[in-house]
Amino acid sequence: MAKTMAVNAGSSSLKFQLLEMPAEQVIAQGVIERIGMDDAIVTIKYGADVQGERLIGHLEEDDEHVTLSKNGKGKKYENVLAIKDHQQAINFMLQKLTDLGIIQDFNEITGVGHRVVAGGEWFNHSVVVTDSVLEKIDRLADYAPLHNPANAMGIRAFQKLLPDALSVAVFDTSFHQSMPEENYLYSLPYEYYTRYGARKYGAHGTSHRYVAARAADMMGKDLSSLKLITLHLGAGASITAVKDGKSLDTSMGFSPLAGVTMATRSGDVDASLVYYIQEREGLTNDEMLTILNKKSGLLGLSTISSDMRDLLDVQDTNDHAKLAVKIFVNRIIKYVGQYIAEMGGVDALVFTAGIGENSAPIRQMIIDRLSYFGIELDTDANQTRGQEIEISTSSSRVKALLIPTNEELMIARDVEALK
Repeated sequence: MAKTMAVNAGSSSLKFQLLEMPAEQVIAQGVIERIGMDDAIVTIKYGADVQGERLIGHLEEDDEHVTLSKNGKGKKYENVLAIKDHQQAINFMLQKLTDLGIIQDFNEITGVGHRVVAGGEWFNHSVVVTDSVLEKIDRLADYAPLHNPANAMGIRAFQKLLPDALSVAVFDTSFHQSMPEENYLYSLPYEYYTRYGARKYGAHGTSHRYVAARAADMMGKDLSSLKLITLHLGAGASITAVKDGKSLDTSMGFSPLAGVTMATRSGDVDASLVYYIQEREGLTNDEMLTILNKKSGLLGLSTISSDMRDLLDVQDTNDHAKLAVKIFVNRIIKYVGQYIAEMGGVDALVFTAGIGENSAPIRQMIIDRLSYFGIELDTDANQTRGQEIEISTSSSRVKALLIPTNEELMIARDVEALK
């Protein structure tokens, strides 16, 4: 069978998942971190850990960097070495896939799907990468300066090594292109929209699209008949109202900085307050943006950590941690209430991403605050982590679902659809 690679290239990292298509079987997955450093970290998982009981690759591989996984079934390759750039990272990764017997030849990979954060108004669906598409991704770098340049770099590097593989760009923003004007426009002079594209674009669209479709399947209903609120709660967090199978509204804005409180991102803040602080602290624009993106959110409020697990562990004894958790939940409740009003009701809440999939306390805090909408929590089911399950009671008028996101699978499916 043909193999498709789903790629997420960051400024100093490269995440990937290799799938056998159209069977949608995961063969291997991994990440290369700290690209550009002498101590880059490479991790590749393959074998039963990734694909059930099916073992992929040479499990007798005599490599000092390969170890058995904890369950003794799969294998994991780990190494620390100097990797100067993304091109070298991709070279190393592909060569290692062959060394480990995961693939026999590069030509087995017939498609590569790339996550691209900002697609602007040019892209409302995934597209085959052409020179024109790459040029537009480059031009959209102002909308996602930390992401689009790295995404484009990854595309070019893979094209050089796999020139015969179909290259597809999958945009975080494309799912939200269905939002109506009243939801995506800011109340600014209209000329800023026409000149600079100043509007809401949202993010995490691939994740919201995946879990919304899975929710419909779990409920045994047509997605186009449902009113859903999907909660992608991780280090980056966004809430989306999905009506008639389309994104009606979403919490992130022109950039992924807006919306709810996140790990290190502030979420919504009065622009005048930003200016006020910047003037009094003598901060440059870049310094202020760094504070809003990397020093705010849970980290800034708690003063101790950006990790929700850390805060939940100490919230009973640390007032700052307790406050950070309360504000995190509070902002989510506000968006959920707004979207219920916008859609004229809701059929289900869908929890996904790191916090959404794994934090029973956060899910309970949110659902308890929304019980008056007819959501009843099944406390036993809510203890589940990382598995598809309904966490509301059978008598609940509004369903609550836990659905692990799978952006890589969505990327691979989009590649297949364009072959």
